[in-house]
Amino acid sequence: MRSMSFKNFNLGFFMGCLILSLFSCESDAPLTLIESGESTYTIVIAGDSEVLIHEIAEELSMYMEQIGGVKIKVTSDSITTPSIRVGMAYKEGFNLLDASSIAYWVEGKDVFISGGSDIAVRNAVYTFIEQELGCKFLSPDAEYIPLHHGGVFVQGDLSYQYTPPIKTRTVHSVLYYDRPVFAHKRKVTVEAFPRYVSGARVHTFHRFVPAERYYKDHPRYFALRDGKRRATQLCLTNEDVYLIVKDKVAALLLEHPDKRVISVSQNDNTLYCQCEKCEAIHSRTGSPAGSMIYFVNRIAKAFPQIQISTLAYQYTRKAPRDLKPEPNVLITLCTIECDRSRPIEVGCKEFVKDLEDWSALTSNIRIWDYTTQFTNFLAPFPNLRTLAPNIRLFESNNAQWVFEQHSRHPSELFELRSYLIARLLWDPTLEYEGIQQEFLDGYYQEAGRYIKQYITEVHDAMEADTSFFLFLYGDPSQGFNTFLDATRLMTYDQWYDEAEMAVSGKPSIVARVRAARLSVDYAILEYGRRTMGARESGIQGIPLIERLKRFNNTTSVQGITMMNEMGLTVQEYVAYYRQLLDKVQEPNIALGKKVTLLTRPRKYADENPMVLTDGGRGGLNFYANWLGFEGNDMEAIIDLGMMQEIVHCETAFLQVTNHLVFYPRSVKYYGSKD
Repeated sequence: MRSMSFKNFNLGFFMGCLILSLFSCESDAPLTLIESGESTYTIVIAGDSEVLIHEIAEELSMYMEQIGGVKIKVTSDSITTPSIRVGMAYKEGFNLLDASSIAYWVEGKDVFISGGSDIAVRNAVYTFIEQELGCKFLSPDAEYIPLHHGGVFVQGDLSYQYTPPIKTRTVHSVLYYDRPVFAHKRKVTVEAFPRYVSGARVHTFHRFVPAERYYKDHPRYFALRDGKRRATQLCLTNEDVYLIVKDKVAALLLEHPDKRVISVSQNDNTLYCQCEKCEAIHSRTGSPAGSMIYFVNRIAKAFPQIQISTLAYQYTRKAPRDLKPEPNVLITLCTIECDRSRPIEVGCKEFVKDLEDWSALTSNIRIWDYTTQFTNFLAPFPNLRTLAPNIRLFESNNAQWVFEQHSRHPSELFELRSYLIARLLWDPTLEYEGIQQEFLDGYYQEAGRYIKQYITEVHDAMEADTSFFLFLYGDPSQGFNTFLDATRLMTYDQWYDEAEMAVSGKPSIVARVRAARLSVDYAILEYGRRTMGARESGIQGIPLIERLKRFNNTTSVQGITMMNEMGLTVQEYVAYYRQLLDKVQEPNIALGKKVTLLTRPRKYADENPMVLTDGGRGGLNFYANWLGFEGNDMEAIIDLGMMQEIVHCETAFLQVTNHLVFYPRSVKYYGSKD
């Protein structure tokens, strides 16, 4: 009989992962590492190993003790045998000269765990612990550790070698940034920009040549647009600009001698320079990226020992013709425009062409990909099926470095997404469904099947609408007629009720299920804005105010504080929503009354003027029940149908400055008898 141990949770779904194989050939017989509470083995560290190797050897000993019940000694005595040898070692036929390669194998009675660098050795040890000892590292507070106090064995012919095709793997998640040990287990970086000079990681033009210092006296340093110099981007053919940036780069490298990457990259806008010299390069190379690579190449030549990172982003995404980046230039290619409802290869063919063109120019490609909805972290965002094909696309086109910009803060199914992405970055050949099932069974246990039902249905329903564009800056309201319609929201809500019931005797797992259902609660709260006629309105018979209380309680328990990347807090969201619920109780004589517009709306709400009096409340995003005007004032007539006393006039407006949505400068109300 085999027992199991769990770190902070109880798991009964995983079958045993240690295999005892019987071979007729003596040399292939399993090695007995631990048996009946005893072990003849010692963990041996290579004599000249760094501190990191000593730490990971102790980690291996700790896990083997938990699994087999025996503490295995760690030593640097290379003569000791039989042993588990941890550190850089050679094996014929294995690619251990690559700094990222890992390997482990059996020779005689000894087990070797090796890699092309100290970090690779650490990756090899954690791979051995997972694949050969059967442990699972699902989240910082959810590890599965099988108990084999009767014996721990490995195959006598054990031989494994792997070189990850993506060398630097980053998942923008606090699960990794705040928990470095867990990041090491999942083989991802513990920061967003490893090896980068701090203060020069992305969008650096305005840091190198600040407008407040240079624009007044040197406007020609900046972009020429429509005959006027503007402090939007730099003029990249101006010699003084080159000298200033070069000097700034040199100064930063002196301040940070341990860093190996510095960003020389455009500001976050599309107003690039169109002066005669810059445009000549753009014309010759077929892309505004031409002047960028021309400029960055000059900087790169001045610092050949440093990697110069630049962006292929928005207006520079298209690769220039016949202009190769220098060998030490790192191209950071961004997928920001792509539809997230389909794999990029299917739904964003223009990006695929750009990726292939850059891949033909350089092998130094860093992908900046996006995996969440930045305007609504907690909203349903059905993009899980796109993760694997997208990462495979990047890997097959020279992407040595992939930065998956998750929400950093908790978002929908946060632990699952963080786990999925890390596993796929390490091995892009893995299938999404298998990884997801492994996680659902382990993390949510008996509730996992209900959460899988939700994941399957929300993806199927969205994909059925072939015209739907899943936008990084979108809103749940865009799905209220398809994958988030009222009927489906009721179904999702019911499944989560059943999920909670399935694990009702396990408080820690119930807490995880409630964190997962936040996305459905949030979608229902946002749907409720449309029909917020009374405090009792809601879905499944739960009044909106009660659902809001549950939402607030769950986020508080989980330590979730942020709603979006613009800085809206959960506390602010809840307070504003409560105000709306109070507001709808007030009399509104304009409700449902005819609206005639004297000026035409340009955006949103299908340009339907009746959204002004339909009783629906605007959401956090411009898509959510708002009417948009651009370049003209709104002039509207609301016909109340009869003479009435008006004691208060009020109109709601939205401002989202980073998307150029602003409040009106003034508002005037007029009354008329006719």
